Amino acid sequence: MKSTAASVDEYIDTLDSKWKDGIIKLRTIIRDNIPSGFAETMSYGMIGYVVPHSTYPSGYHATPKLPLPFINIAAQKNYIALYHMGLSGNADLKEWFVSEYQSRYNRKMDMGKGCFRFSKENIVPYELIKELVKKISVDGYIRKYEELIKIARESR
Repeated sequence: MKSTAASVDEYIDTLDSKWKDGIIKLRTIIRDNIPSGFAETMSYGMIGYVVPHSTYPSGYHATPKLPLPFINIAAQKNYIALYHMGLSGNADLKEWFVSEYQSRYNRKMDMGKGCFRFSKENIVPYELIKELVKKISVDGYIRKYEELIKIARESR
């Protein structure tokens, strides 16, 4: 469910009580642990952490008017979602996250290509997400992003 909220606080105020505490806790963990240089904003109708145009003027290749997305969190109808663009093209990091989740929580990850879904607030791996968000700096993310864009353009 894409929100039309104009601010992060407005987004949180409109959340279903089923997901509100989980999103607040997830937001706090991300804000407290994400490397400097990322900015919090509303992005794609979700809470987003982006590389601002002041740091990366090119913006997102698909929509250059938008800043480069990194992480988004959202309360969907049936789950809390964590979208992590930094895992795209970073198979080692993605495998680490999935493996750690399975070993720590003894359950299979409900995931898409860059999306992790948690059907209950009490199964969100807050400590693991805390570790994950610390692993990629703004500069490291930009370098990897540019590598992937170059590969994509060359393969056309």
